[in-house]
Amino acid sequence: MTPSDFRRIALSLEGAEEGSHMGAADFRVGGRIFATLASVKEGYGNLMITPELQAEFIADRPDLFLPVHGGWGRSGATHIRLALADEDTLHGALHTAWKLRVEKNKKPGSKRDGPALKTQKSAQIACKPAGPPVKKRARNL
Repeated sequence: MTPSDFRRIALSLEGAEEGSHMGAADFRVGGRIFATLASVKEGYGNLMITPELQAEFIADRPDLFLPVHGGWGRSGATHIRLALADEDTLHGALHTAWKLRVEKNKKPGSKRDGPALKTQKSAQIACKPAGPPVKKRARNL
């Protein structure tokens, strides 16, 4: 599979949109990332899944899946080797990441509870009094 295949499959999922994060293509649902092409130069697509699912994916196909280096990988971010993936496996992996994000977006208290929460928080911020002006002292350097 290729980065174009990864993009095509990711965007075929309901509500998926392409964005960009730190110069790399990402794929979002509900405004939140479920997959990226941040490691495409190394031949990988990236999936945002749970550490438990990551362990299952790696156990089933250690030739195809590996954790992203560092803390992101420990949190579940997982590389998929595009050159070794087939259509069904790539679609299944992307669907898993997409579904996890959709479910997480629905949870109360998630960062993306929807427009009502965003509007409510904006209104709260706008209603806060400005307070007294802060005086700054000039510094001699």
